Amino acid sequence: MKLMTPLKIIVLLSFASPICDLFAALPPPVQLTAEQDHKRMMTLLHITSLRPGRNGMDPKAENYANYDESKANPYPNLPDPLVLKNGRKVTTPEIWWNKRRPEIVEDFDREIYGRVPKNTPKVKWKVAAVTKDANGAVPTITKHLMGHVDNSSYPSIVVDIQLTLTTPAGAAGPVPVIMELGWGGSRNRILRGGGEPDWKQLVLAKGWGYAVITPTSIQADSGERLTQGIIGLCNKGRPRKPDDWGTLRAWAWGASRALDYFETDKSVDAKKIGLEGHSRYGKAALVTMAYDSRFAVAFVSSSGEGGAKLHRRNWGEIVENLAGSGEYHWMAGNFLKYAGPLNWNDLPVDSHELIALCAPRPVFISAGATNGDGWVDAKGMFMAAAAAGPVYKLLGKNDLGTAAFPPIGTPLIDGNIAFRQHTGGHTPAPNWPTFLTFAQRYLKSPAPK
Repeated sequence: MKLMTPLKIIVLLSFASPICDLFAALPPPVQLTAEQDHKRMMTLLHITSLRPGRNGMDPKAENYANYDESKANPYPNLPDPLVLKNGRKVTTPEIWWNKRRPEIVEDFDREIYGRVPKNTPKVKWKVAAVTKDANGAVPTITKHLMGHVDNSSYPSIVVDIQLTLTTPAGAAGPVPVIMELGWGGSRNRILRGGGEPDWKQLVLAKGWGYAVITPTSIQADSGERLTQGIIGLCNKGRPRKPDDWGTLRAWAWGASRALDYFETDKSVDAKKIGLEGHSRYGKAALVTMAYDSRFAVAFVSSSGEGGAKLHRRNWGEIVENLAGSGEYHWMAGNFLKYAGPLNWNDLPVDSHELIALCAPRPVFISAGATNGDGWVDAKGMFMAAAAAGPVYKLLGKNDLGTAAFPPIGTPLIDGNIAFRQHTGGHTPAPNWPTFLTFAQRYLKSPAPK
């Protein structure tokens, strides 16, 4: 055995010592409660008080949510997605792509969802396990994947993205995949009774695969954890600045990293990836679709305020709810301004422009009945979808086909923007078959063996 000379040992230590000193000098993540961090952000923005959000539970409460259509549109004039900030009209696709769209993205980055850091760490995917099974009558292959985020710049925070990918075992080649931003447990089941197939079985019946990503493995759904997860890792454990990204944008970033993996997997047709999310994950699904043009189609279920619902609508959940200490972490810190001292009408953009950022790709907006899902404002989401239509038409695609709110249960799926309000409550279940009928136009694949 050859021993190192004292000189070699000294040289090695001279290189190692600064590296060790660097990591030793990095302080641990700052620990704040959601209330403390929320107050800190208000101080940064010079805000002394915020208007309270709405109570969706107690009809006797003074701040009970509004469900009266006559009071729902205090600010009826929406920002025009086809007018530049200098007042010029957008008349060609080139002006949209090169000038107007970047203006809208900048407003969403700065004021609504926050900016993703320019140099986010790399993600290295590995297959942790492979299982062969069957879902219903279809034999399947499931890969259990972990995406390790490079934390060499700040080892105190570890982020491992959890993802499963299931494809038909008998597929003749790469297949389209529908990826769900997954809740896990019973929320993934379709509770329709009668032994009807769940959404995964409906997807397999078309010869496609499905995937489930766990958003909370990317970033915790909590204001007190903003100095952890991918946001905390990029900030080296420090609290956010007012225009830093919020949790919705972080979840969207993670969904995009899953698509990075799909582009390397030969069992997947990575140009035919659909995305689905419900409730807060419906918000994240729409944000993902708007920012990552590689996704082919999206099912945005009951996304409500912060998703497809117009911010300027006074119905159910409102801006003030998202700006409170329980939900502010979804958004950029700057969003708090619009719950005091500014108002909804001061927002430079609204949710119809978030849908417009998805153009020309197809988006299906979904909600349940007012009795059970009124909080998310189905009509407000329909209005946003309709108001995004001119951008789709400019880019040569079809809009909703109507500006009149349809009767419940009516599928509007002939255009590239689609909408349906089902008769159930706060669930995506009843709209899965309609979405898959809509998506099949864009994710055509050979019939399964």
